[in-house]
Amino acid sequence: MTMLQTRLTEALGCRYPIVQTAMGWVADANLVIATTRAGGFGFLAGATIPADALEGEIQKVVAATGGSRFGLNFHMFQDNAAQCVDLAIKYRLRAVSYGRGPDKATIRRFKDAGVLCIPTVGALKHALKAVELGADMITIQGGEGGGHTGGVPTTILLPQVLDAVTVPVIAAGGYSTGRGLASALAAGAEGIAMGTRFLMTSDSPTPRATLERYLAVRDTQQIRVTLAVDGMRHRMIDNPFIRRLEQASPMGRLWIALKSARTWQAQTGMSSAHMLRTFLKAIKEDPSALSQVVMAANQPVLLERSMVDGMPDEGILPSGQVAAAIDSLPSCQELIEQIAGEAEQCLQRLNTRLQQAGTPVNEQQRAHA
Repeated sequence: MTMLQTRLTEALGCRYPIVQTAMGWVADANLVIATTRAGGFGFLAGATIPADALEGEIQKVVAATGGSRFGLNFHMFQDNAAQCVDLAIKYRLRAVSYGRGPDKATIRRFKDAGVLCIPTVGALKHALKAVELGADMITIQGGEGGGHTGGVPTTILLPQVLDAVTVPVIAAGGYSTGRGLASALAAGAEGIAMGTRFLMTSDSPTPRATLERYLAVRDTQQIRVTLAVDGMRHRMIDNPFIRRLEQASPMGRLWIALKSARTWQAQTGMSSAHMLRTFLKAIKEDPSALSQVVMAANQPVLLERSMVDGMPDEGILPSGQVAAAIDSLPSCQELIEQIAGEAEQCLQRLNTRLQQAGTPVNEQQRAHA
């Protein structure tokens, strides 16, 4: 499919310009293996893979796919950020992705090792800063995307960034079909990145009870942005836990945060007495600020409740708006082949129309270049 060969497929070594994003507790080795075998490009979710298991997950993908044509996502504020950097370089992974990214020195280490840096941004100014720091590609995520997201729709953000940078741009936020891929390529993007659509596949490790909640969504109004978890924009499926958090007073929100942190409490060694002292101290200080800190630290556990334990009403359900348009759980192979085939048909129709008008797509592209 020559129409689907882009700078992204050339640089990442994948068959199709389709990227599977690094969703916490979802993007494990098995999902990345399935994505890679199907011709896409997958990122491991390094933020939720335990430090002592991370290298094993990388080795598992390498062994199953016969190479390192996949990526690792991480955040510099992770306790094991240095480990993520070292492992990506050690195994010569094709790429790393991140939000709040590494400094120039770390990016230089990646470049020297041949590891591509592909940050995700939600605003034009962040895209410009990422390029300044040395990004090789940029994933732009419009406000339709799931999890932490900006407020600019993909249809506005993508043209802005394409006009402002020369590095390849990957479009994310609202994509799940071949029509979407074709539209992104026609606009000038080098491919698309999808999170929610890959979460909703038969290769996803997400428990069935949680997947059923995603499948049950039929209205985009059920997938909304909240600030209640950590004070930042967070798009997720509405559920009783989020409603309870939003309706609570500052003290009530802190108490919910502390009660929901039982697993986190065990992991950090915080005693019940310490939790109670923290609660009482907040009465004299700022309970709303403290609850945000506790909830932010506790986010991996809140995700784990829904994405691992299968308790969708007791955790958070990050989701792009596109979940409301999805009603099936295909394999990664079926999904990617369907998207690629539909995109090819769309682009062929576009090419035919332009030829009839006297301007074939390839000539138009050369003129633009």
